[in-house]
Amino acid sequence: MDTARPEPGPPRPQCPLCGEAAGPELEEHLRARHRHLLGDPSTHTGNGEQLYECPMCSLTCTNIQILEEHVELHLEEHNFSEGGDIRDLELAQQLQTEEDEQQRSEEEKREREEFKKLQRQYGLDNSGGFKQQFLKNMEREVDRGRMLPFEYHKRKADMMESLASGIDDGKTKTSGVIEALCKYYQNENKDVRRVWLSAGVDHFHSSLGDRGWGCGYRNFQMLLSSLLQNSSFNDCLRDTTLIPSIPKIQSMIEDAWREGFDPHGASHFNNRLHGSKAWIGACEIYSLLTSLRIKCQIIDFHKPTGPMGTHPRLFEWILHYYSTDNEGGAKVVCTSKPPIYLQHQGHSRTVVGIEEKKNKTLCLLLFDPGCSSQQMQKLLKQNSDGSGLKLLRKFVGSLKEKQYQIVAVDGVLSLEEKAARCRASQVLTAEKIP
Repeated sequence: MDTARPEPGPPRPQCPLCGEAAGPELEEHLRARHRHLLGDPSTHTGNGEQLYECPMCSLTCTNIQILEEHVELHLEEHNFSEGGDIRDLELAQQLQTEEDEQQRSEEEKREREEFKKLQRQYGLDNSGGFKQQFLKNMEREVDRGRMLPFEYHKRKADMMESLASGIDDGKTKTSGVIEALCKYYQNENKDVRRVWLSAGVDHFHSSLGDRGWGCGYRNFQMLLSSLLQNSSFNDCLRDTTLIPSIPKIQSMIEDAWREGFDPHGASHFNNRLHGSKAWIGACEIYSLLTSLRIKCQIIDFHKPTGPMGTHPRLFEWILHYYSTDNEGGAKVVCTSKPPIYLQHQGHSRTVVGIEEKKNKTLCLLLFDPGCSSQQMQKLLKQNSDGSGLKLLRKFVGSLKEKQYQIVAVDGVLSLEEKAARCRASQVLTAEKIP
């Protein structure tokens, strides 16, 4: 029969003289086993007086009682040191544990603050959307004396009507810039050898309701304004004959997600855009266009291809896009190609053309949602000297973001092709998931 064995206890302290385990009875052990060392005289003085040597430190004492007291001090010191080592170790472990817990707490706090910062930056902090920001900014304008109360109420009523209809109110739109550019380049003889321009496109800029986050939506409005002028897209855009408002565009993207486009991207927004200030990018534009049966592609320029962090291949791709099927010798080529959606970290713009200088360098022409109507309308003046083009021109050395994405329209999809692209976006999404 097996018998229960006692649990092993802590190690017993050793005798400093013989090394045997003595336990808590160390003092009794010394007196019993090593009494001869304490009691026997080790030396004599010159006059015959006995001296007693400490067996632990070799100190000589003239009296046996003094020697015993001296050895007891050694024993007390030994016991204290052994216990002190244990207490020091426990204290060190406790301090390390507290320090680790504090570091974890601070790291978690930093992560929460960073996450909230990113939520605010990308409009995912549940602070309201276009309507709430529009009203808040108008109230601020009234408080600062920049807007009269009657104007506030009028603009509020116009905004509510636009939201109810889902149609943009057109108050940030500038039309006719491409046509004005075509006329300007016909007479410009300085340094432009050739220029290719997109089909007609309206410029839209940010308003009080979307300032700071609405560039992606405004660029979609620009692209759509061009497609609506092209009869090739009449069939797929028959339900979208007017430029939608930003909240309406948000709902249209949600509809594309419900159809099955880009489930991974949809999950990033928790499948909801409407009523938020969420930024959108090239993937959302692609999903929306494809859901409307507009054939397009995303091209990712994921790293610089030139010196000083530049992207010459981006410029070459855009030149090829506009110049294909437009290889004639005319200096100014007004193509039928839609504009291109251009995205980089934190901002997006619309490419409406490209210049080739006499020295062979290339220069993009961009519509920026950050440019106001007043700035864009300067380009419409008949006597323009071209100085306003500084708003549009971007040379290779001006685009130095680490990565760029473009969305380029390339025709119309059949219903079967649309379904195939929807399935492909789901398969690609599945491959991204680790």
